[in-house]
Amino acid sequence: MASLKIGWKTAAALVISNMIGTGVFTSLGYQIYDLKNTYSILLLWIIGGFLALIGAFIYSELASKFKQSGGDYIYLSRTFHPVFGYLSSWISLFVGFSAPISLAALAMSKYLNILGFNFGKEFAIAMILIVAVFQSFSLNLSSKFQNVFTVLKVVFILTLIGIGLYFVPTIEPNAIVVDNTWKQELLLPAFATSLVYVTFAYTGWNSASYIIEEIDQPKKNLPKALFIGVIFVTIAYVFLNYVFLKHASAVSLVGKEDVANISFRNLLGSNVKWVSCFIALQLIATISGYLWIGSRLTQATARENKLWSFMAKENKNRIPVRAIWVHTTISILLIFSGDFEVIFTYTSFVLQVLATLAICTAFFIKRDELTIIKSRFFYLLPTIFLAFSLYICYFVLTQKPKESLIGLGIIFLGLIIFYFDKRISK
Repeated sequence: MASLKIGWKTAAALVISNMIGTGVFTSLGYQIYDLKNTYSILLLWIIGGFLALIGAFIYSELASKFKQSGGDYIYLSRTFHPVFGYLSSWISLFVGFSAPISLAALAMSKYLNILGFNFGKEFAIAMILIVAVFQSFSLNLSSKFQNVFTVLKVVFILTLIGIGLYFVPTIEPNAIVVDNTWKQELLLPAFATSLVYVTFAYTGWNSASYIIEEIDQPKKNLPKALFIGVIFVTIAYVFLNYVFLKHASAVSLVGKEDVANISFRNLLGSNVKWVSCFIALQLIATISGYLWIGSRLTQATARENKLWSFMAKENKNRIPVRAIWVHTTISILLIFSGDFEVIFTYTSFVLQVLATLAICTAFFIKRDELTIIKSRFFYLLPTIFLAFSLYICYFVLTQKPKESLIGLGIIFLGLIIFYFDKRISK
């Protein structure tokens, strides 16, 4: 069994891979519609990191209490009612993991278009299929694949930040605005709706907790992986967005998805092609991370629910192959389902609802079960998280009603399927 376990480095690699994906390279274009002040924009990313760090503390405690892979499904089912766990897995199957895989694959094709070829949906599908094949054989192969592409991701991110900070901007005026208008921008509904894009970019801070049974010495290694992953990503996100603003004009960024291309084209001219290639390449680790974690959550659900039971099957190396290929199939179907921004927004909204529910389970951890913050101050963390989360959900509902209704429709459909599943089981 020892050979089937992963250490904190692979677990941290999974956290970083799941977090650094499409969000940081695409969402600035949506934020800068209404928020022009650099302080406002960077504050969004600091708040996102702060909430992710709070979440990492909470999930470390939840994972230590329940000691089972499956993350939200286990916490919600055991704390509240099986229907909540079921809904979390339903959301994760279609939105939580499969949609980010689709978005990462689509973003890869967008960034590679700079090479002069039309990398369309067919390329995105091919990439998802290639990663799924690598995930399907053994934990050892999956770990090596994940670690190699995460190292590539980290080196590339640090290189981008270094180049961006070192060079003087060639664009006048650039998108850097530092005055007192940030105080007014904090009160805009757009600040709250922009936070939903940011929280999507931080999605994945809880990823290692979904596979606690596959982690060696989880009580020590899980918190370590979560904290190192979240702190690294927060620092990287703040500096990356500063660099994007420094080397582009606000007008050129508004509504655009390939913000890194725009900024670094201004900085490097025709040499920008390597930046686009590396952005695309590092997204392979994102696809791999989501496929790995998502399939384990689905498998945990499949062990306890009749309708899902066919996805519980493992190969001889204990890899949930059927769950991997179900996620792969759904990700491919989502590629044909709608506009990038619509998928992006309803995915972010539904994941925020799920995070709100899951964090509520922290209030049911008894003080003598706490392992990191062993005092009543621990309960302040979920309170802060929930306050921000409800604030975000409210403004997204009012400002983006169409996308919110799509998200709520997905949740409602999951509710119907839960009761159908229970009737079949009886």
